[in-house]
Amino acid sequence: MTEALIHTAEDSGTPAAQAQPGASAGQVSAREPLSAADVEAAVHAIADRSRHAARRMATANRAWKDRALRAVGTALQENAQAILTANAMDVDRGKANGTSTALLDRLTLSEARIAGLVAALENLANLPDPVGNVVRGQTLPNGLRLRQVNVPMGVVAAIYEARPNVTVDIAGLALKSGNAVILRGGSAAEATNQVLVRVLREALESVGLPADAVQTVDEFGRAGANVLMKARGRVDVLIPRGGRDLIQTVVTNSAVPVIETGEGNVHIFIDESADENMAVEILLNAKTQRPSVCNTVETLLVHSGSTVLPAVAAALRAAGVRLHVDERISAALPAIETQPATDADWGTEYMDLDLAVAMVDSLDEAVQHIRTWSTGHTEAILTNSLANAERFIAEVDSAAVIVNASTRFTDGGELGLGAEVGISTQKLHARGPMGLTELTTTKWIVQGEGQVRG
Repeated sequence: MTEALIHTAEDSGTPAAQAQPGASAGQVSAREPLSAADVEAAVHAIADRSRHAARRMATANRAWKDRALRAVGTALQENAQAILTANAMDVDRGKANGTSTALLDRLTLSEARIAGLVAALENLANLPDPVGNVVRGQTLPNGLRLRQVNVPMGVVAAIYEARPNVTVDIAGLALKSGNAVILRGGSAAEATNQVLVRVLREALESVGLPADAVQTVDEFGRAGANVLMKARGRVDVLIPRGGRDLIQTVVTNSAVPVIETGEGNVHIFIDESADENMAVEILLNAKTQRPSVCNTVETLLVHSGSTVLPAVAAALRAAGVRLHVDERISAALPAIETQPATDADWGTEYMDLDLAVAMVDSLDEAVQHIRTWSTGHTEAILTNSLANAERFIAEVDSAAVIVNASTRFTDGGELGLGAEVGISTQKLHARGPMGLTELTTTKWIVQGEGQVRG
């Protein structure tokens, strides 16, 4: 198989600029391209340093790791202006390159978003350390004492796009769970990530932990990402986070084990018993609170016996949401501006103020629609029927199923995980928001007193 090149929305247009090794924080400049052999050697060297750092991180106790997290939080506050200056460069370059509104929103940092990152790090510091947690244990009839305990993964790599907040979130989770992390944050956020990685590394050194527990291959662009995907034996697990093209490229071409995060074609079903005020509030929050993220609702299914549709549609239109509707919804909303939906709408993750709306005649029909079009991320039902809620929970096969609440709660911070690496839509090892425990594996510890197998 030929080596695939990571090519995402953020990388379109001119080739990604590369950071000079000695460039000042936030400065991005062109450099002479390296040969494929040189890139491979450089990325392998980074991975080898990460493995050495991971061995030290695995032995760090909770107090030490928590000091590091709080040191990172303090350093982010102290370097906020440098971070925002670099981020403004990335945003301006993104606008000039025609980056979509959704990606620009994900790319943009503000004082409030930096404060949110600091708060997430403090939350992580306050959470229990997953390392050493006993999953199960027993004493066998022959006296052998067994324990299955959580241990760090080792070297965790992440490939993501236009999301500088992910740089801090993934690094924080990796550190708390005793791992080292290698980051590929993409060209769109290159200036911001350059500053963030420097801040993270300096904070680790300030508390006596290895700076190489956080490294980046952004300097090597797409070629570096390709080498990272092939670094089996040097990298223990790879997590892609971004759009469908990026995720599928990594899943298809990686030789390193991948935890697949998925796009969010998220559904809300309003059944005939749902309360109107609750439906309006939840739909507004789920669609407009932050449209560019993966747990934003993209398709609304309304039972034909429900009376809440006019109020919900009016509230969404007043908030600027564009409604892509089927014929029955159009006929039910003669006074509200809509546009015809096509099959493409049912499968689209808009990440914008657009919403596909369909009418169904039963819970069965709603579930069938979700089974046909869902990406397995998050689905919700609004209902006053306990029987309908229980059936929806049992029959909808997604990573998260919600009853009478906004889909925006499918988020590591909101679910008490402190932060998240991503939201896994696969079924192996991790599913749903991936926090600290999901960045660990297990080890069996067997203790005996001379027993031998007969």
